Amino acid sequence: MNFHQFINILLSHRTVVLSVLMMTVLTTLGISLWLPKQYIATTSIVVDQRSVDPVTGLTLPVQLLPGYIATQVDVISSHNVARKVVDKLKLSEDAKTQAEFAKAKSVGDIRDWVAESLLKKLEVKPSHESSVMQVDFTFTDPHLAANIANAFADAYIQTSIELQAQPAKLSADWFDSQMGSLRENLEHAQSVLSTYQQQHGIVSTEDRIDLENSRLSELSRQLVENQARTSELQSRKDLLASTLKQGGSSESLQEVLTSPVIQSLKAELAKAEAKFAELSKRIDVNHPQYKQAKAEVGSLKQRVQSEVRMVLDSIAGGVASSNQRDKIIANALAEQKAKVLELKKQHDEIRVLNREVENAQRIYDAALQRAVQSRMESEMRQTNTAVLNPAVPPQKPAKPKVLINVILSVFLGSILGMGSALAAELMDRRVRSAFDVSELAVPVFAVISLPAAKPSRVARLSHLDSPGDGSNNRGNA
Repeated sequence: MNFHQFINILLSHRTVVLSVLMMTVLTTLGISLWLPKQYIATTSIVVDQRSVDPVTGLTLPVQLLPGYIATQVDVISSHNVARKVVDKLKLSEDAKTQAEFAKAKSVGDIRDWVAESLLKKLEVKPSHESSVMQVDFTFTDPHLAANIANAFADAYIQTSIELQAQPAKLSADWFDSQMGSLRENLEHAQSVLSTYQQQHGIVSTEDRIDLENSRLSELSRQLVENQARTSELQSRKDLLASTLKQGGSSESLQEVLTSPVIQSLKAELAKAEAKFAELSKRIDVNHPQYKQAKAEVGSLKQRVQSEVRMVLDSIAGGVASSNQRDKIIANALAEQKAKVLELKKQHDEIRVLNREVENAQRIYDAALQRAVQSRMESEMRQTNTAVLNPAVPPQKPAKPKVLINVILSVFLGSILGMGSALAAELMDRRVRSAFDVSELAVPVFAVISLPAAKPSRVARLSHLDSPGDGSNNRGNA
């Protein structure tokens, strides 16, 4: 079939085409006028992508916009939000609604049934490049549509607050239940530390250890010095013993030579001996002065010998005394070492107990801070969502769109009309042009055209029988 044939078919069945077109347009127009008017109320909600926590003031990572907005869309379209709308507007108490619920014979709560019916008329449109969401609600009453759209926005904000507060409340309750045991742990650690300090009389371990370490260092220094002195005295004693054993004079020892008393006595002895020598030349041995001078010399010699013995005895006594002092200092040093070691052991124990107290205190403080924070979050009534543009009652209905429906019906009716014409042509096939004759394998000798002033007669001449009567068609040709 070529375009010329198609046009001939439509012209031949133009009545059918026009009838179907008019019927489609009229039907669409009637249905559009008969359908109740639907009003769409729109409210806009903005989701603020804040990155600072309102309670702690900490910086939070910004939510991923597509996934976060998609979640918010699901929240708005949830049954929970719709039921809050029903309860807020008391839609389940309406007599008409109750009658429809009874007629529907639905099982369950009427509020759930009304909520589901509201969700069917709700449409949430998220923005692709911003955090603004558009909530559309379609209803026959413009004022009620606006009220329901605004109620959905308010219910969504309330639900967002509940979704934030409910986990925080559970966390706060859990922390409250744990605070008792954490407080007991802290008190037990503090009690153990205090008991240990009282038992050992420890006030400040650091200062006491420093003091005892100083004492230990002092005793060590004294022991070293006294041992050196003992060694020196022992050397002098050994030298004296060696000198006396070899028959030497004790007066040649350094201690004797450096003794001022002995040197003073020796000087007096020299004077006395000089005096005695002079007197022995002038007077007799029985003279009283002679005897007195001799006695004085003997007395001085005895004193010198006595002082020498005292010096030698002092050397031996000094060695014994120094050895005894070494033992005393060594015992004191050993006791001080044991004391310092015991203090260090106590210090280590105190440090462990202090660490346990600090850990218990740190855990308790962290739990207390988190409990307070969770409690504040559970009682917080702030959210990052707000109504940008509340819904107002629409002035014009959004549905049905009569003009658009009529335009679409014209297009659809034209297609149906052409389809009906083609169906009618298939049921009653006619020869309408020379091309139709050529398709029958019959040669066309001539085409007779009538004047354009009489198209109806030309149409009658060109009207031939259907292909079912082939002999008549060929004969007419």
